[in-house]
Parts: sequence; C-alpha cells; structure tokens
Amino acid sequence: MSLDVEVHPGENTPPLATTEVLVYHDANRLFVGFRSYDPDPRAIRAHLADRDDFGSDDAVGIVLDTFNDERRNYLFMVNPMGVQFDTIETMDGHTPWDGIWASAAAITDWGWTAELEIPFSTLRFQRSESAQTWGFDAVRMYPRNLSHQMGSFPRDRSNNCYLCQAHKIEGFAGVSPGKNLEIVPTLTASRTDEREDLPDGPMEGGDSEIELGATVRWGVTPNLTLSGAINPDFSQIEADALQLSVNRPFAIFFPELRPFFMEGADFFDTSFEAVYTRMMREPAWGLKLTGKEGDHTVGAYVVEDDVTNLIIPGSESSSFTSVEQQNLSTVFRYRYDLGSRFTLGALLTDRKGTDYRNRVAGIDGDLRLSSRDRILAQVIHSTTRYPGEVVDDFDQPEGDFDDWAAEIIYTHNTRTWEWWGVYSDIGADFRADLGFMPWVNRIIYEAGGGYNWNATETSWYSRIQLLGKIAHVVDQTGFLLFHEDVVQLTVEGPLQSHAVIRPSRVREGYDGTIYDFNRLRLHACAKPNGHSQVWLNLTGGGQVDYANSRPGDFINLEAGGWYRVGRHFYIEPRYTRERMEVDEGWLYTTAIGQLEASWQFNPRCFIRAILQHVDNRFNPELYGDGRGSEDRGLFTQFLFSYKLNPRTVLFVGYSDNSEATQDYGLTQADRTIFAKLGYAWVL
Repeated sequence: MSLDVEVHPGENTPPLATTEVLVYHDANRLFVGFRSYDPDPRAIRAHLADRDDFGSDDAVGIVLDTFNDERRNYLFMVNPMGVQFDTIETMDGHTPWDGIWASAAAITDWGWTAELEIPFSTLRFQRSESAQTWGFDAVRMYPRNLSHQMGSFPRDRSNNCYLCQAHKIEGFAGVSPGKNLEIVPTLTASRTDEREDLPDGPMEGGDSEIELGATVRWGVTPNLTLSGAINPDFSQIEADALQLSVNRPFAIFFPELRPFFMEGADFFDTSFEAVYTRMMREPAWGLKLTGKEGDHTVGAYVVEDDVTNLIIPGSESSSFTSVEQQNLSTVFRYRYDLGSRFTLGALLTDRKGTDYRNRVAGIDGDLRLSSRDRILAQVIHSTTRYPGEVVDDFDQPEGDFDDWAAEIIYTHNTRTWEWWGVYSDIGADFRADLGFMPWVNRIIYEAGGGYNWNATETSWYSRIQLLGKIAHVVDQTGFLLFHEDVVQLTVEGPLQSHAVIRPSRVREGYDGTIYDFNRLRLHACAKPNGHSQVWLNLTGGGQVDYANSRPGDFINLEAGGWYRVGRHFYIEPRYTRERMEVDEGWLYTTAIGQLEASWQFNPRCFIRAILQHVDNRFNPELYGDGRGSEDRGLFTQFLFSYKLNPRTVLFVGYSDNSEATQDYGLTQADRTIFAKLGYAWVL
C-alpha cells in the first residue's frame, strides 16, 4: 500500500513525498511497517519526548475501525525517534487512551522508517473464526512550511463521516487476544510536611505513607473488558495547568488524567457533560465494565469514594464544596446502533451518601440524516437530596427535589459550508453531581454558520474561514442572562500559522441588571521550524465585576510557546495576565506564570521541573468582602519518570507550595516527596 494523496491542506492532490506501507498479522499481533521517503532528509522534524507528546514532528500511523461500525476508531502514531501516540477517536473528537504496544523508528539517508507491533489484546473487536472486515487508513504527517497530511484514499470533505470513506480490509480470521488479562500491582509511597500556622509556625513533619494497590483488566470477550482497582493510586503525577480564577463565577473544568477513569472514557460521552470523573476524589476501590457486543455498547462503573465533592450550580454562578462522608457512585451507559445512521442511548448515574443522594437518568439519540447532516438529542431527569450542611450553607432545597434537562443539536458540514443550531433547557432544580454542569435554570438558543476557502496547489494559505454566531440565554422566568453576536475570521497560513480575529457584541444579565459590552479577541500562533512554537491571545472589552455587581473593562493577555534544543531538551514558558477597571478605578490584576523544562533521555525516560506562580492583586477599597490587597502562590515540582509502557512505570518526585499575602512574603506551606512503582503483567 502507498499513501497516494495529500488530504490536507491539499484536497486529494499528489503527495509531496512517497510513503510505502506494509501490513501483516499473525494470530496474536498486527504488524505495520512504513518507508517514509523524503526529498530532503535534513528537514525531518524529530525529537525525543514523553509518550503522546511529540508535538509537531513528522509522524506516521494507522487508523483501525475494528468493529467496522463507522463510529469509533483507534489511532496509533509514531515519530522518527520511536515516540508513541495513541488515542480513540469518535465523531465528537478524541479521548485520551494508553494502549500497550511496541514501536521502533530510524532516520536514514533517504528518509525514515517505522515499525508498529500492536497486540490484539490491546484492541477490542468481534470474535470470529471466519474473516472479519475492519475499517483502515494509514496516514503520514509531513510538517514543513505548511502542515501536510497524506492518506491512503481520497477524502470527500463534504462527507463528514471520515470512517465511512476508509478502506475496508478483510482478514483476521481466528485472531486471538490471548488470555487478555492484565494485572498491575502498584506501590506508592509519600510523605507530606505542612506548616499549620503561616508564616511563623514550624513545618510539621508528616507520616510516611506506604500503600499497596492493584488494578486488574480482564477481557471477558475480545470486545468486553472488566477492570477492577483496589487501593488504587489515584494521585496525579501530572500537574494541572493553572487557570485564572479571579472574577470567574462558574466552576473551572480540568481534564481527567487518571488511567483508571481514562480507560473507555468515550463510552460515557453524551451531549450534556453528565459524566465527569474528576468529581471522584479519593476512591477506595473501583469496578468498571466497557465494551461492545454486536450493535450493543455498554459502559458501567462503581466507585467508593471517601470524599463527596459537589458543584452547587446556579443560573449566574456556581459554588464548590466537599463533604467529608463516603459515597458510592454508580454510572451505567448503554447505546444501541439501529443501522448505520442512528444510535439510541440511555444513561443512569447514582451517588449515595449517609444523608445524600443524587440520581440522573435519561435517553439520547444520534441521527446521521446524511453524510452532511446530523442531529443529537438528550433528555435527562434528576432527583437530589442534599446533606443538611449543604442545604444551610448554600440555600438549597430541603428534602428530595427533582427537575429535567433537554437538548437538541443540529449540524451541517460540507467542504465549504457549515451551520448549526442548538436548543437547551436546564431546569432550576436539575443536578448532575457526577457530571460537569455548573449552570442550571437556563434556556439556551444558538445558531451559527460559516464559509471555508480551501487551499489550491498555488494558494499561500491552508484555509480561510469566516463564520458568525448568535447565542441567546435566558432563565426559566425569561430574564436575559447572556446574548452574544459574533463574527470570526480565521486564516491558516505559512510557517504552520493561524490567526483569529473575533469581535463580538455582548449583553449580560447579572443580579437583576443587564449590561451591554463590546469585546475583541485576537489570536496568533506559528511554528516557524521544527524546534519552536509561539502563540499569543489578546482579549479585551466590557465585563461584569461579579463580586460587586457592576460593569467594568478588562484586558487579558496570554502568551507562550515551546522550544526544543537538540533532540533531548524541551522548555515551555506560559504567561497569563488580566487587569480590570471599574468607574471608581483599578479593581484587580491577576497573573499566572508557568515554566516547564525537561530532559528526555530516550522515549521511556525523562526528568522534568515545573514552576507555577500565581499573583493576585486587589484594590480592597473597591471590594465589600474584606479581602486583602494581595494573594500569591508558588508551586514547584521535580519529577523523574521511567515508562516501560503506560502502566509499567517508575515515578520519583518532589513538590511544594508556598503562599504569600500583604502581611508576609512567600513562605513554604507544605512539601511532599513521593514515589510510585507499577508493573503490568500482560497474559
């Protein structure tokens, strides 16, 4: 097989370089080899990096639709240094996923080669003694002045079902996942010292904690997987990227990074964000079942958590609290494929505590009217009972209360035109405590459309897009919460760059008053070579001062990039600053700085340092809540990582937090040393 077409930015044009693909399998593994010829091998972009993080390098890979249902696929990729990337893709995006597979690559005087070895135990598919049909594509990323992508078949950009166009390969008769059993025992050790009384109190030495845990993954069938975890290490080695929290009325979303919850996460996706696993903080054990049998897709898990995290939603703001009581969380998701165009689904979530209960149940549908048109719909109902302290502290209903949420989304996409419409209705007493739905009491109307100018062989750009959108949000009484009219122009061009200009007119209702604002967002990003990237966001205009219910003006600057020195060293600075003023004067300035630096010894091993600094400055005279003039924090982390595979790992690290106010300078508040050892037995 050869990759005969460029699919981006060219539209089924001849490729800029030749790529040969060889595919073979035995009873237990799939083997794929690539010969990637290059007219200028010196221009190949290749760096050592952590798994899933080789950025804008050259890369090759394969797409596998193992159920041939044209709804979900695996993507495996590798760069010229042998660094792996894998994910699961659906029509709605991709889900982080870590499979256990092998790869190797080498740069030659004519280009580079790569080999992928994928055990069938890593995949899910229908068991059959006769030949199977899988969807298949091979791809090559060729980043130069523009970012080129080559594929194995011509793409119809007016058909938004990519997998419907993929090759159909036959074979795999009698392939076996083996015992399809994975056992991962883990040993974690940590010690945290804390300073109870800042700034002058002593640093109190904490107890050393050593904990044994285990995760077992069993393929009940080749396409149905049962996972269990006892005393799992749910701590996050990866530090969350800091986000501005000043003058942000709603809870902030953080992505899931924990392996137990990432496995099969796409099985639980719905139109509403009704399942959000970061709401489970300190599980003692967990059990999960995910897979597909014929036209039936199922996902379920049960987790016992020692802490009950709650987002208390509202129409204009939300709050976050934690209740120190155990809870049992259960999530069940089912989908049924009615032919190739329609999927009917059901969702049930349930969380129980001592005097607490939240249950969500509903149905949803996904209808592909054509290759260009799609409708998503969901209706869910919730029943909730809060603990007494939550009722009192957050003015919530007493006893049992319930409500509904419903949504319908229509999309139309062709190579040049796109438009969409959204209607969403979320009742005031609706709660999805195992999801991320920080706003309720809202009716949302949204409509938009856009036009794309696609590149030709002589174009200086990759794509130009012009779109417009109208969004209108009211509460259940009809009070205006938000209205926005937007025009956006996006240009993708040389040096792998893209630029965005986005003016908008906003009307926002808050605390009984409606405010009118103009806003402007500018964005620019470029990758001038294989070693660097720079980006800049600038946003400004009118904004509500939510703490004091008055209008103001803000300007927000975000800048960052990354730079690679040689094959091994990586550095990424980021900086965000926001300033707001009201009629009475300067209100606040908030800034976040982050610096990440790492040395990658090889595809499996690195050392890394992260520094995160938060600096919040306030004008206390313009606040009525008695806050001080300054609030600062500094987080540092040093980490050694060795990954034989995603679950056979060794981590050793140190982290600390320092705090400062107007009364004292940065003072260390806590420090932690930690280590984790995990080993995956794959049978």
